[in-house]
Amino acid sequence: MMRDHFRVLLYDLTVGKGKYVNLDGRNSAVGGSGLAALLYSQYGQPQLPWNDPAQPLIFAIGPLTGMFPLMSKTVCAFKSSYHNQYTESHAGGRMAVALAFAGLDALVLTGRAPRLSCLGIGTHAMELKDVEFLRGKDASVAGKMMRKIFNAGSGHRSLLRIGSAGERGSSMACINVDTYRHFGRLGGGASMGVKNLKGLIVQGDGDYSLLDSKEYVSVYNKVYSQMTDTRMMTKYHDLGTAANMQSLNDIESLPWNNLQKTSDAGIEAISGNTFAEETLLRNGACSACPVGCIHIGYIREKVGEEHRYHYHQVPYDYEPIFAAGSMLGVKNAFDVLRILDVMELGCIDVMSGGVALAWATEAFERGLITTEQTIIPLAFGDSGNYVLAAEHLCNGTNDFYALLSQGTLRASEKYGGSEFACVLGQEMAGYATGELFFAAQALGFRHSHLDTGAYSYDQKHSEKNVEAGVKFLMEDEPGRVFLTSMVACLFARSVYSDEQLAECLESVGYNEIAASIPAVSEQIRKERWKVRIATGFHPDHIDIPKRFYSVKTWKGDVDKEYLDELKQEYGRRIMFLMDDK
Repeated sequence: MMRDHFRVLLYDLTVGKGKYVNLDGRNSAVGGSGLAALLYSQYGQPQLPWNDPAQPLIFAIGPLTGMFPLMSKTVCAFKSSYHNQYTESHAGGRMAVALAFAGLDALVLTGRAPRLSCLGIGTHAMELKDVEFLRGKDASVAGKMMRKIFNAGSGHRSLLRIGSAGERGSSMACINVDTYRHFGRLGGGASMGVKNLKGLIVQGDGDYSLLDSKEYVSVYNKVYSQMTDTRMMTKYHDLGTAANMQSLNDIESLPWNNLQKTSDAGIEAISGNTFAEETLLRNGACSACPVGCIHIGYIREKVGEEHRYHYHQVPYDYEPIFAAGSMLGVKNAFDVLRILDVMELGCIDVMSGGVALAWATEAFERGLITTEQTIIPLAFGDSGNYVLAAEHLCNGTNDFYALLSQGTLRASEKYGGSEFACVLGQEMAGYATGELFFAAQALGFRHSHLDTGAYSYDQKHSEKNVEAGVKFLMEDEPGRVFLTSMVACLFARSVYSDEQLAECLESVGYNEIAASIPAVSEQIRKERWKVRIATGFHPDHIDIPKRFYSVKTWKGDVDKEYLDELKQEYGRRIMFLMDDK
């Protein structure tokens, strides 16, 4: 269903009312990342703090959502509690298709509900319900209750919720999306919690007309065939990204024990093969995706004194295993899932949570903190105490855990240990591949490894060429930004080339966008950074902790001079985008 404008629902939680608006800009903003930046420029408050009720919480989809395979992501944009700057987080699940079937390109939430509430929207209704009784409840309980108090309708239904971490404004709080997906990075859960919003239900109960044309069917079949009849996407379905555990360990690029080493002989215990053979229960998929990259493992817990057991289903992929496994020195697949389960239920970003606990463990070993702060002793490999520590981190049990949940660097400011804090803008993603990745993630837009292809570049290039590395980053970004404006899953980037995207767009009538992909991509890139910079971003304000300068990878020891030059030049190029008219 082609629209030459954006249809946006603006909902004010303070008064409990919403209105639909039509917004121009389809051919320049496209959707997703581009639309989110456009909406923040219209409704955002750059000079106000992240927790001001006037700040919008934005959810945006793309022009091909529901029309082609893997056009299944939603962009969530907000001013982050982590650094008080504009950012994005991306998630799959059912939300994108639900929004499309609700007739929306975006949802913008402003204001603050008088009491803890849950919002339900669809094509025929908007309803804000008091759910104060859910305060402090975890993702599982909240999800079950939300399904009961909002009657199911026809079509696609997506459920978002937060845990206690989001309610209290933790900068690590994530938004759980349909149980197994998340808006994970940079505190989206806090931006939801500060609005007194425990949950959001999107009921995609409308019609969604597709063009009945031979061209559309032909292009769709071509893309679908590439996704399913070739091996281009097989790795994501089979072992999934968990396969990276072994491959990165083999090239000395997997963080272990708070990045004190990058390889360990015990990798097999938490390899992708081990997770698949011992813990995998089933695969799942986002709506409109035939690949099935969601890997769901299980853990069995004894209930009471009798021989009664409860099974938990826990999603896993590479970065959660790194964060709750190798980064903490945990070498048992089921123990990794137990730690992840706690963070999943508490709705905390598992990468931030795992990396923060790794810093706390090293700080404990060095005597900077004691059990007065940690409550229980921390030691690399002690999974039982990490399960308890994860609960404390989610709940902010004492002053130490409350501070740590606002970011590792904030805790290190009080207790010391900033030199071994593994923070690159936010707690690091799990790729110790070398200098270009460290520089790129430190300055990245959402501090995700998929912001750029730097982790891949590092694995292919041993030369220390600043110009070549930064040139790669600058040329790589527009294509990724266009994909996140569509909004395509970035796992499909090998299928969705510019040429293929142009075919898809033309087949459903978006001829102007199809004819100007390079120019539009560059324009969206600039607009995103313009909004980010307006809220306070500057590369000189971000430091790379000393720990990253002592890392050893397959290329040898990290070169401090090379890393510093990369960061400086990449930062200069980002800021130059604002001057390049």
